[in-house]
Amino acid sequence: MISRREALLLLAAAGRTSSFRPASSGAPAQQATGSASRGVAPQERGKPSGLPFHAKFTDVAAAAGLREPVVFGTPGRADYVLESMGCGVAFLDYDNDGWLDILVLSGTRRQGPVPGATNRLYQNNRDGTFTDVTRRAGLTHQGWAFGVTVGDFDNDGFDDIFITQWGQNILYRNNGDGTFTDVTAKAGLLHEGTRWGAGCTWVDYNRDGYLDLFVTNYLVFDFESVPPAGKNPNCNFRGVPVYYGPRGLPRERCQLYRNNGNGTFTDVTKAAGIDLPAPAYYLTAMAADYRGAGWPDIYAACDSTPSQLFLNQRDGRMVERGLELGVAVNEDGNEQAGMGLGLGDFDNTGALDLLKTHFSEDTSALYKNSGRGLFEDVTMRAGLGVETRYVGWGAGIQDFDNDGLTDLFWVTGSVYPEVEKVHPDYPYKTPRVLFRNLGGGKFEELSELAGPAIGEPHSSRGAAFGDFDNDGDIDILIMNMNEPPSLLRNDAAGGGHWLKVKLTGVRSNRSAIGATVFASFGGRRQAQAVTAQSSYLSVNDRRLHFGLGASSSVDLEIWWPSGARETVKAVAAGRLVEVREGEGIVRTEVFPAARRSP
Repeated sequence: MISRREALLLLAAAGRTSSFRPASSGAPAQQATGSASRGVAPQERGKPSGLPFHAKFTDVAAAAGLREPVVFGTPGRADYVLESMGCGVAFLDYDNDGWLDILVLSGTRRQGPVPGATNRLYQNNRDGTFTDVTRRAGLTHQGWAFGVTVGDFDNDGFDDIFITQWGQNILYRNNGDGTFTDVTAKAGLLHEGTRWGAGCTWVDYNRDGYLDLFVTNYLVFDFESVPPAGKNPNCNFRGVPVYYGPRGLPRERCQLYRNNGNGTFTDVTKAAGIDLPAPAYYLTAMAADYRGAGWPDIYAACDSTPSQLFLNQRDGRMVERGLELGVAVNEDGNEQAGMGLGLGDFDNTGALDLLKTHFSEDTSALYKNSGRGLFEDVTMRAGLGVETRYVGWGAGIQDFDNDGLTDLFWVTGSVYPEVEKVHPDYPYKTPRVLFRNLGGGKFEELSELAGPAIGEPHSSRGAAFGDFDNDGDIDILIMNMNEPPSLLRNDAAGGGHWLKVKLTGVRSNRSAIGATVFASFGGRRQAQAVTAQSSYLSVNDRRLHFGLGASSSVDLEIWWPSGARETVKAVAAGRLVEVREGEGIVRTEVFPAARRSP
């Protein structure tokens, strides 16, 4: 008798470039042209722990000035898969004032142009409110935007923005004066024809100190060749006609662009081996040092096809090994509808674990990292199998209550607005999901205990995590389909200590994207990575936030993208420290109590 892992390894060895197919067809028949789902019932819920949870979330978007709806398709219906997928959001500090600003992407409608439909940049007023500076910044644009990645590609000290779209992707260079310039053509990033750009991440894959660019493409689509909802009798969900796809539509490939160090990029997709894996329905891309090898790898969540993990060969090549390392399929060997990705260290072993969200009637997947990049699906034993009701999207592994144990969060929302009219038990707008970390590898789902914003129903997609009001806890920015975004302010109590770490590269890329920081405190060792995309097509606060529980100080070990390693001992909690590569702590900031908006 061979183990499941051994069977998967044998399958992988038999044909690494062939498309993996599940051993059984357990998914419902209506999913033949939709997204993969196992059709599983939830596990029975255990007795509540009764423990207090010291994080409370309130949606303050309207009071903060985030009142414009995110236009994405026609409200109340989705005739095409393009209209249903939604887009990402970003926390960034574009003006370097130490306060997080907000970028909210937008789609349009086929009948467009739509008044007010544009990507929006909101400047933080440092008092709990934001000002829309889109026009002033030169970022007004209407189209089908999907993903975003933020990083300083030219190492000039200001964060630049890359946005994927159906059509042409866009690179905006930050001019350093509050404005941006579209440099897509000048940088050599235009492509032929119409492609559906989805995930994207800055990554210094060759460790030369300049950020390269990895882009995923979802599928081949155009309005003229794909029939709308109701035209194909095989496209139905619970008997209700729905749109065609993703299954049945042509799959796509990824692209890798090398930064030439002079403001331009070269397409090295073929030279790097990125074109070798079988085409897939690629979505979120996330680069990090998953194996602790000192070089960045790239993980791509795939919808209804096996997800892919590209391992860095340190010679300019990347090799896909997701199946062998345990993150391509679930524990049953079946592909899932991979949407969003969370990255963190849920068990404080000093290794980066993964959370991946999927379709309804299926579980999100929690992958435990052995420390060598070999992952194990621990979803069921961790207690996540109790929740299978919703379609999951943007996700995060974050310590919301500062107790030293990272929690799990994801947003949800159906892709079929028409179904609710016939089946009220399958709503389009659904609540957020929060699992509190109980320690010992176990989690407990919370709702009312975490504040009113968790249970509020929306059809959400992207989510970003960061401390927008600089008060020492993690807040959440959420994209809602055809509604204004949500801004979930966290009011953490309980007295848990915390530390924020901001890294500035010198030999490494200035944004320090790809760095891993290990925090040792209270007998624990927790790993966090500086990423340029995660969740669902979104960008988190690049300042790493460590909840420390009762510990009032922490030792830091930093693995820089250049390969250098640095240690900083006995760092006091309750502050932000900026570490410059090779120089240790160069700045410390203690945040005053944040003023709240009314």
